[in-house]
Amino acid sequence: MNADHAGLVVAAQAGDDRAREELIAAYLPLLYNIVGRALNGHADVDDVVQETLLRVVRDLPALRAPESFRSWLVSITLRQIGNHRHRQRAFAGRSTVIDEAHQIPDAGAEPGDMTILRLHVSDERRQVVEAGRWLDPDHRVLLSLWWQEGAGLLSRDDIAAATGLTVAHVGVRLQRMREQLELSRTIVAALEADPRCPQLDEAIIGWDGLRTSVWRKRIARHTRGCPVCGATTTERVPVERLLLGLAPLAVPAGLVAALAAKGLLSGTAASAAGLATAPVAVGTATGGGSLHSLLIGKLHAVTAHPLVALAAGAVLVTGTATYVTWPEPAHRVPGVIAAPTAGHPTPIPSSTITPAGPSPVSPPAVAGTVPLGAQSLESVDEPALYLTYAGDFATLGRASASSSAQTRQRVTFTVVGGLADTRCVTFLAADGRYLRHRDLRLRLSTNDGSGLFREDATFCPTPGAVAGSVTLHAHNYPGSVLRHRDGGIWLDGSDGTRAFADQASFVMRRPWA
Repeated sequence: MNADHAGLVVAAQAGDDRAREELIAAYLPLLYNIVGRALNGHADVDDVVQETLLRVVRDLPALRAPESFRSWLVSITLRQIGNHRHRQRAFAGRSTVIDEAHQIPDAGAEPGDMTILRLHVSDERRQVVEAGRWLDPDHRVLLSLWWQEGAGLLSRDDIAAATGLTVAHVGVRLQRMREQLELSRTIVAALEADPRCPQLDEAIIGWDGLRTSVWRKRIARHTRGCPVCGATTTERVPVERLLLGLAPLAVPAGLVAALAAKGLLSGTAASAAGLATAPVAVGTATGGGSLHSLLIGKLHAVTAHPLVALAAGAVLVTGTATYVTWPEPAHRVPGVIAAPTAGHPTPIPSSTITPAGPSPVSPPAVAGTVPLGAQSLESVDEPALYLTYAGDFATLGRASASSSAQTRQRVTFTVVGGLADTRCVTFLAADGRYLRHRDLRLRLSTNDGSGLFREDATFCPTPGAVAGSVTLHAHNYPGSVLRHRDGGIWLDGSDGTRAFADQASFVMRRPWA
């Protein structure tokens, strides 16, 4: 990220609206390309981009390192893509009408189709785009990031920072993605061959035409050992060269207009960044008031296709689909009974810690509260899995009476009064580190004594999805809660589904250590 952009971040954090708009305009093409490629041109691409930018603007004041804005932006983008996929799964299969809505074409062609139809690239480039649709969702996201890396818009360090992985681990995951992409290229070429391999025709009897992992594996079992289907693999152009020959996706004028209507982008900033603009219809712009006040309120997004939006978690209202993001809790229920000194947790007398047993519930407390003292937090969504940590990052792990002492110790936390608010709670691990969120992911850190650390390490409990459980809201982002997904514990806004509520709920158990 260049120094000018770091300066824009600092100015935007200080409340400079023009700096904020210039920042959004500068990074909108990157954001749109990541989302557009990762979602393969789904009708909700524009909505995911808008959701991402709204979250970026809301959370920007808390960004500690302005020079890390790009990787921070990508990190939020990946989480919004993940949220979109979760919403799709949650509503999949509920209605045949909704299922059919996924086939409704967007007002403009899908980005992948635009690439195929308009770019007049070689057949191999077209096949690479088609092969990307056969990838698993996580690999499609990695392909999107790798695409931007090849174009020089992201660095490997950016990808590592955004995904919370080491550079070496990113390299391993990208290599696995490339292997699946090469396999998918073979599948696409084999299916398009004329004449097609007779044995392949037999192998795909019953195929419904959908690009699923099951059929990818079935077809691959044939192509791997078939000299006819694998004949083209030795003369392929390396995929890196093919991707670099594909033009980036252009940000549609309609999206620019929608962002302007929400107060996120001005026509001047859009024009300066070379973004196409379009007139905004009367009545579509958000009402008056500052962007800050709009974000604090309930934020709404109207999608282009009502039925598709419904499938993504929206509520159908008179022909338009509207859903609310980042719902604020109606109230906070105090969850502690004593206040610690900032930076120095209130000690818990050993006599108050009950010996661990077979995962019994902690002594009864007021609904939505977390008792002080040693506790183990069991996931409602994944019974028998407890909040624990691996290295610096929080995750879920299994624990039982037969587990090692270290395992039982890692699923046990000392609950103290919140460092930033004594009505809430803070969690202290056995090694002296605290649970705190940073870049929207829960991790363990030592107390640096700052006000920001105290805020990040303070969580306010409310009643969870089932009786006796709690949901933990971030003190400085009350509309976001701790939720397990993708192997970690993240700070996310609810999508309104029961699945999300379960993933964001924990039952307080007596300590295992």
